[in-house]
Amino acid sequence: MTPYLHATDLACDRDGRLLFEHLQVQVGAGDMLQVCGPNGCGKTSLLRLLAGLMQPAEGQVAVMPAEQPAHRRERGRQLLWIGHAPGIKDVLTAEENLAWLGALHTPASRELIWAALAAIGLRGYEDVQCHRLSAGQQRRVALARLYLPGPPLWILDEPFTALDAQAVAQLEQHLAEHCAHGGMVVLTTHHLLAQTPIRYRRLALGANAA
Repeated sequence: MTPYLHATDLACDRDGRLLFEHLQVQVGAGDMLQVCGPNGCGKTSLLRLLAGLMQPAEGQVAVMPAEQPAHRRERGRQLLWIGHAPGIKDVLTAEENLAWLGALHTPASRELIWAALAAIGLRGYEDVQCHRLSAGQQRRVALARLYLPGPPLWILDEPFTALDAQAVAQLEQHLAEHCAHGGMVVLTTHHLLAQTPIRYRRLALGANAA
């Protein structure tokens, strides 16, 4: 089976220090890949390389359909990226943020947006400006994108940050179900996952660091 995401011979340096090199990453339908390692080993940098937000010192990343280096800007439409920060606009409401973010992939109706917010426990907060929400609620607004139509590959940097225990369990289940239906997840987290799909594996960056 041809992988949806294929990275070959990746190298990354930061401030003149080589974080990793000769790294191979393949992600196909149903896969969940958890990137692990100590602080400073390059976990977030790797995710940003895979998402096309950084360029590798060496190697290349391709997302299906196979892309040429000149077309890396298209990668953002082939995957969903949620970084460590929520990535939402404080002055917009929860609904407005999801309409704006959803337009990057597949524009969603108000009904779908409200259903996504309800799914992550924000029913009744649709028209609340996000600067009035708690950190946990802002994180939920960002994660509501995972309940909207979009690409099958999700790249998530510390998605469980600021969530309570119930929200953590719900998100774990949703990620596992996404993979069970052929979706893909690449994530970093310090949280010990209690629910994982069949095609779950770990990538320890410490073993690849120079």
